[in-house]
Amino acid sequence: MTTNIVFVLFDNVTQLDFSGPVQFLSRLPGAKTHVVSKDGKAVTTDCGFSILPTTSVADCPQADIICVPGGHGVREAIADTAIVEFVREQAKTATWVTSVCTGTFVLGAAGLLQGKRATTHWAYTQLLPLFGATHEQARVVRDGNLVTAGGVTSGIDFALKLMALSQGEDVARTIQLALEYDPAPPFNGGHPSRTAQPLVDNLKSRVYDKAAADMDAAICAVLSATT
Repeated sequence: MTTNIVFVLFDNVTQLDFSGPVQFLSRLPGAKTHVVSKDGKAVTTDCGFSILPTTSVADCPQADIICVPGGHGVREAIADTAIVEFVREQAKTATWVTSVCTGTFVLGAAGLLQGKRATTHWAYTQLLPLFGATHEQARVVRDGNLVTAGGVTSGIDFALKLMALSQGEDVARTIQLALEYDPAPPFNGGHPSRTAQPLVDNLKSRVYDKAAADMDAAICAVLSATT
């Protein structure tokens, strides 16, 4: 049985939001991976290289699993009618509707977060209520067929959880072993709750205070345009 797994990409996507989950989910028995951009052309990443999709929104088959990665390009993606409508239509019959990092806000723009529990990158969680969602502090959050992941590297944990939900824990554990996912980071950190406050404050002031404000403005503009 074929499982169509659709990843929706756009310019300025965070490549690990995509490449982590796709590396794992593509190993699912029966998986057929479809990497989609609006027009089927290459999209830029935040690492300075591009990714060549396999199809366009017009030619993509129906997803069993649809996943939207994040990145600074989300600010433009949520205002792109073609991308948002594609996600909305695919989600109507997809078995699993998912996102990684700020890709959650594309689901929100498609009206898929209303009344749901969800998560996103820690620097943007306060914006989830703008789309009617309630933030749940967890690396991966499931609410019905909606599965959202926190920032960037949490996409791998998300993929493993989704594999277990869809095909059983033994399948997920086998793929985890095959890809030697045995994390042992050299530092106790990676989330504000486990990181020294001066480091958190410095990173927020340099990067995420402005990034979150820009995302807030982009979301408010989309919401204003639809009311």
